[in-house]
Amino acid sequence: MSRADVIFKEMCEDILENGTDTRGEKVRPKWEDGSFAYTIKKFGVVNRYDLSEEFPACTFRKVGFKNCIDEILWIWQKKSNNIKELRSHIWDSWADEEGSIGKAYGYQLGVKHKYREGEFDQVDRVLYDLKNNPFSRRIMTNLYNHHDLHEMNLYPCAYSMTFNVTEKPGCDKLILNGILNQRSQDVLTANNWNVVQYSVLLHMIAQVSDMEVGELVHVIADAHIYDRHVDIIKELISRPMYPAPLFHMNPDVKNFYDFTLEDFSLENYETGEQVRNIPVAV
Repeated sequence: MSRADVIFKEMCEDILENGTDTRGEKVRPKWEDGSFAYTIKKFGVVNRYDLSEEFPACTFRKVGFKNCIDEILWIWQKKSNNIKELRSHIWDSWADEEGSIGKAYGYQLGVKHKYREGEFDQVDRVLYDLKNNPFSRRIMTNLYNHHDLHEMNLYPCAYSMTFNVTEKPGCDKLILNGILNQRSQDVLTANNWNVVQYSVLLHMIAQVSDMEVGELVHVIADAHIYDRHVDIIKELISRPMYPAPLFHMNPDVKNFYDFTLEDFSLENYETGEQVRNIPVAV
């Protein structure tokens, strides 16, 4: 069975059994009918995925692999904040008439900053440091810019990546690890989506930095299951689990900005049926 399935199931069971119910609290999100969207939440969830062992795609249901990658390329490679450059429609509720989500996500990664070594945006700074100073403890990105929050249509949920390089006995290459920090997560709709995205990102950056991929650590400050998702989650985690799929990435790509959707695939990805018409709180 997929290790990602086990992690997801144990996390959901812990939230449902030991989490805090927000009914009665003053909450922001609402359902489409205007009623308040309450959650059962757990503070400080930490999940670890060893990407050198398997690719962490859940098999309870199929993750939208190509759309996951399209979104991570949209944020990290295109550094875009316009949904017209996306294949999926998951950001439609937060976009204006021109398609902009404001100064959020990709916009923040594309802003250039001055450093002692010159001007870089955050992505290029990561790539520079991994090449020139890989053992630095300062290789990170941050999308949660308080100066621009008032111009973001949605505050960043997955807001920070920290990269850390280690050595492994007997391995000719350095090992690239990453920590994804998330302030808030809708577990049903976004958990494995984000895990898959940032696992792919770690694979990409490791390859162009001539490193091997290591661990992805996912830290979620507020991991929650919405009230209208509880029964869906219970049914989902009761399903059979299948082996993790095989992840393939074009080994010839050596420049981060040369990756395209066609460079990625999953093989032997056996899953349960898709969950349809999931209500989304906004």
